[in-house]
Amino acid sequence: MIKDIIIILVEPQSPGNIGMTCRAMKNMGFTQLRIVKGCDRFDSEALKFAVAARDLLETAVVFPDLASALSDCTLTVGTTRRHGKYRQEILSPVEVSGRLREQVTPDCRGAIVFGREDSGLTTEELSLCRWHATIPTSNEYGSLNLAQSVLLFCYELGKASEPVGVDRPFDLAKSDEMESLFGHFSATLNKIGFLNEQNPEHMMRSLRRIFFRANLDSREVTVLRGMLTQIDWSSSAFDGRKRS
Repeated sequence: MIKDIIIILVEPQSPGNIGMTCRAMKNMGFTQLRIVKGCDRFDSEALKFAVAARDLLETAVVFPDLASALSDCTLTVGTTRRHGKYRQEILSPVEVSGRLREQVTPDCRGAIVFGREDSGLTTEELSLCRWHATIPTSNEYGSLNLAQSVLLFCYELGKASEPVGVDRPFDLAKSDEMESLFGHFSATLNKIGFLNEQNPEHMMRSLRRIFFRANLDSREVTVLRGMLTQIDWSSSAFDGRKRS
């Protein structure tokens, strides 16, 4: 399972944290690192803290945004320390490792996403992820170092990496397929006046949670998009006013 899980850092601010993340990953057998913008991964501080994991720095892939970094992934997990609106159903590292153990395959990649050291992931970035997760910490001081967080998740994932011999019945839709579906939903629901013009993302975030829980496969995404296309066609003359 480990070789099919990607670690993603979003806009890391400290080169040292990138280096320590590489070391933590290599300690636990993980090799795939992606970085969304952020500081220079070849800074001397990154190289110093990576120690014998410099090869992970060299093979890391940099992306312009999180959506593109997740596009070929399916089982995506966004980490957060905060709870509240749009941040419900928060899993623990143990729960994440259990779900990934059951479903990760070479054709169904997993990705764990870590946010900025000072502010974490935005609500919009979390909405790109199928699941959300946090590391239970003390209420008195809950902030963890970025590399420490990566190490804890990698440790739990490593413990769950032995194959269990369970065949998955279908292939879940990848992140880019789901994002295309959500974009189509947003456009169609706007067209028929279902979304609130002042805050359309409120309803769309609810729909994201519904469809992520549904574990759609590629065929089901195609069916839903076909339904939306039919709605687009049949509502072509709709003038935006609801009929009684």
